[in-house]
Amino acid sequence: MGEDWILPGRNCGACGYGTCDEFFAAIQSGTRKKEECPFSSQHLCQEIPCTQAVPGTVDILGDSFDFILHPLPGECSARKILLPFRPDLVEKWEIQPGDILTGRPMGAGCPVQHVLLVLSANKVSGVIVTHVIGPLYSRGREVKDLEAYHIIGFEGMVESVRQVPVFGRRMRFLPAYCMMNLAHTGVVNQVFSRKEGLQVRVEDIRLL
Repeated sequence: MGEDWILPGRNCGACGYGTCDEFFAAIQSGTRKKEECPFSSQHLCQEIPCTQAVPGTVDILGDSFDFILHPLPGECSARKILLPFRPDLVEKWEIQPGDILTGRPMGAGCPVQHVLLVLSANKVSGVIVTHVIGPLYSRGREVKDLEAYHIIGFEGMVESVRQVPVFGRRMRFLPAYCMMNLAHTGVVNQVFSRKEGLQVRVEDIRLL
């Protein structure tokens, strides 16, 4: 393992581990190889910085964003609200809390397939509320593949970068766990204060 290799810090789970630190421990024990990390190339890591490496105001394309959306207290990621291209599958497949889904948010133009843990699923509307989780969690478990879905919204705690979320305004934000480190846009339709900070819901998600 080259000493110049820097852990990407993305915690994407693509290597089969929940965090980069866990993967690094496996490398040190000799059970895994650096090349099994999709970001093992030093050049690639420099070209695709993780969220923590962002100077604070720009995404991977150099575009600015207004705030970062973090998980609600005690949760693993900001909540992602989605609608399958076929909403009837919620009832047909009996999707319910605890189920694991896979699929790509094609409606918003994201190129990354996500692994999702269901928090709630509405059989009438087809809307599903989820957490984004790593592939490791899904290993050995039943997975329901939606293939494609629309991102309806996100909900989480705000870390303001350029400005505080404003109700009714379309704003640029970065989901803290985004593997692409790419800013999203959405309309802020809920803002309320709690002791931990501002909790916000953003809808009509687009990558612009």
